[in-house]
Amino acid sequence: MTDDVRNLHEALATIAAHWQPHRLVSVNDYDVKVVKLQGEFVWHTHPDTDELFLVVSGQLIIQLRDRDVVLGPNDVFVVPRGVEHCPKADEEVQALLFEPKGTVNTGDAGGDLTSELRELA
Repeated sequence: MTDDVRNLHEALATIAAHWQPHRLVSVNDYDVKVVKLQGEFVWHTHPDTDELFLVVSGQLIIQLRDRDVVLGPNDVFVVPRGVEHCPKADEEVQALLFEPKGTVNTGDAGGDLTSELRELA
Protein backbone atom coordinates (compact mmCIF):
# COMPACT_ATOMS: atom_id res chain seq x y z
CA MET A 1 0.00 0.00 0.00
CA THR A 2 1.28 3.40 -0.89
CA ASP A 3 1.01 6.70 0.94
CA ASP A 4 1.19 8.59 -2.36
CA VAL A 5 -1.65 10.54 -3.92
CA ARG A 6 -3.91 8.25 -5.99
CA ASN A 7 -6.02 9.48 -8.88
CA LEU A 8 -9.36 7.72 -9.27
CA HIS A 9 -9.59 8.06 -13.06
CA GLU A 10 -5.97 7.01 -13.61
CA ALA A 11 -6.52 3.97 -11.39
CA LEU A 12 -9.64 2.93 -13.30
CA ALA A 13 -7.77 3.32 -16.60
CA THR A 14 -5.32 0.58 -15.53
CA ILE A 15 -8.06 -2.02 -15.01
CA ALA A 16 -8.64 -4.29 -18.01
CA ALA A 17 -11.07 -6.96 -16.78
CA HIS A 18 -14.59 -6.64 -15.42
CA TRP A 19 -15.64 -7.74 -11.93
CA GLN A 20 -12.05 -7.68 -10.60
CA PRO A 21 -11.78 -5.14 -7.77
CA HIS A 22 -8.48 -3.36 -7.12
CA ARG A 23 -7.49 -1.62 -3.90
CA LEU A 24 -7.23 2.15 -4.42
CA VAL A 25 -6.44 2.92 -0.77
CA SER A 26 -7.18 1.61 2.70
CA VAL A 27 -8.81 3.60 5.48
CA ASN A 28 -8.49 2.04 8.93
CA ASP A 29 -10.01 -1.45 8.54
CA TYR A 30 -11.69 -0.67 5.20
CA ASP A 31 -10.62 -0.97 1.58
CA VAL A 32 -11.63 1.58 -1.02
CA LYS A 33 -11.81 -0.44 -4.23
CA VAL A 34 -12.11 0.52 -7.88
CA VAL A 35 -13.77 -1.83 -10.33
CA LYS A 36 -15.16 -2.03 -13.84
CA LEU A 37 -18.48 -3.83 -14.20
CA GLN A 38 -20.32 -5.15 -17.23
CA GLY A 39 -22.98 -7.81 -17.58
CA GLU A 40 -24.80 -9.47 -14.71
CA PHE A 41 -23.00 -10.53 -11.55
CA VAL A 42 -24.18 -13.25 -9.15
CA TRP A 43 -26.92 -13.04 -6.52
CA HIS A 44 -25.21 -12.89 -3.14
CA THR A 45 -25.19 -11.40 0.34
CA HIS A 46 -22.55 -10.08 2.68
CA PRO A 47 -23.86 -11.40 6.02
CA ASP A 48 -21.51 -9.34 8.18
CA THR A 49 -21.16 -6.00 6.40
CA ASP A 50 -22.86 -3.29 4.40
CA GLU A 51 -21.52 -2.59 0.89
CA LEU A 52 -21.22 0.93 -0.52
CA PHE A 53 -21.35 1.52 -4.29
CA LEU A 54 -20.40 4.88 -5.84
CA VAL A 55 -20.80 5.02 -9.61
CA VAL A 56 -18.10 7.02 -11.39
CA SER A 57 -19.39 6.47 -14.94
CA GLY A 58 -22.14 4.46 -16.61
CA GLN A 59 -25.40 3.13 -15.21
CA LEU A 60 -25.46 0.38 -12.59
CA ILE A 61 -28.55 -1.53 -11.57
CA ILE A 62 -28.47 -3.10 -8.13
CA GLN A 63 -31.11 -5.80 -8.30
CA LEU A 64 -32.76 -6.52 -4.97
CA ARG A 65 -35.44 -9.16 -4.47
CA ASP A 66 -38.15 -6.50 -4.06
CA ARG A 67 -36.91 -3.74 -6.41
CA ASP A 68 -34.16 -2.47 -8.67
CA VAL A 69 -31.98 0.47 -7.64
CA VAL A 70 -30.64 2.43 -10.64
CA LEU A 71 -27.43 4.39 -10.12
CA GLY A 72 -25.84 6.88 -12.48
CA PRO A 73 -22.62 8.88 -12.26
CA ASN A 74 -21.97 10.26 -8.77
CA ASP A 75 -24.82 8.24 -7.22
CA VAL A 76 -24.16 6.33 -4.00
CA PHE A 77 -26.12 3.38 -2.62
CA VAL A 78 -25.49 1.19 0.41
CA VAL A 79 -26.64 -2.42 0.32
CA PRO A 80 -27.34 -3.31 3.96
CA ARG A 81 -25.64 -6.36 5.45
CA GLY A 82 -27.47 -9.57 4.75
CA VAL A 83 -29.54 -8.18 1.86
CA GLU A 84 -29.41 -10.36 -1.25
CA HIS A 85 -28.40 -8.36 -4.31
CA CYS A 86 -27.10 -8.73 -7.85
CA PRO A 87 -25.31 -5.87 -9.63
CA LYS A 88 -25.97 -5.56 -13.36
CA ALA A 89 -24.55 -3.22 -16.01
CA ASP A 90 -25.75 -3.32 -19.62
CA GLU A 91 -22.73 -1.22 -20.63
CA GLU A 92 -19.44 -0.74 -18.81
CA VAL A 93 -19.64 0.93 -15.41
CA GLN A 94 -16.73 2.32 -13.45
CA ALA A 95 -17.33 2.27 -9.73
CA LEU A 96 -15.82 2.68 -6.31
CA LEU A 97 -16.64 0.25 -3.48
CA PHE A 98 -16.11 0.77 0.23
CA GLU A 99 -15.93 -2.44 2.28
CA PRO A 100 -14.15 -3.90 5.31
CA LYS A 101 -10.79 -5.50 4.52
CA GLY A 102 -11.21 -9.13 3.52
CA THR A 103 -14.70 -8.75 2.03
CA VAL A 104 -15.08 -11.21 -0.84
CA ASN A 105 -16.74 -9.77 -3.96
CA THR A 106 -19.18 -12.69 -4.32
CA GLY A 107 -20.06 -12.70 -0.62
CA ASP A 108 -21.62 -15.98 0.43
CA ALA A 109 -22.23 -17.22 -3.14
CA GLY A 110 -18.69 -18.04 -4.27
CA GLY A 111 -18.30 -19.32 -7.82
CA ASP A 112 -16.47 -18.41 -11.00
CA LEU A 113 -16.75 -14.63 -10.49
CA THR A 114 -14.98 -14.71 -7.12
CA SER A 115 -11.91 -12.51 -7.45
CA GLU A 116 -9.03 -11.92 -5.10
CA LEU A 117 -8.53 -8.24 -4.33
CA ARG A 118 -5.80 -6.97 -6.64
CA GLU A 119 -3.33 -4.18 -6.09
CA LEU A 120 -3.03 -1.37 -8.62
CA ALA A 121 0.18 -1.21 -10.60
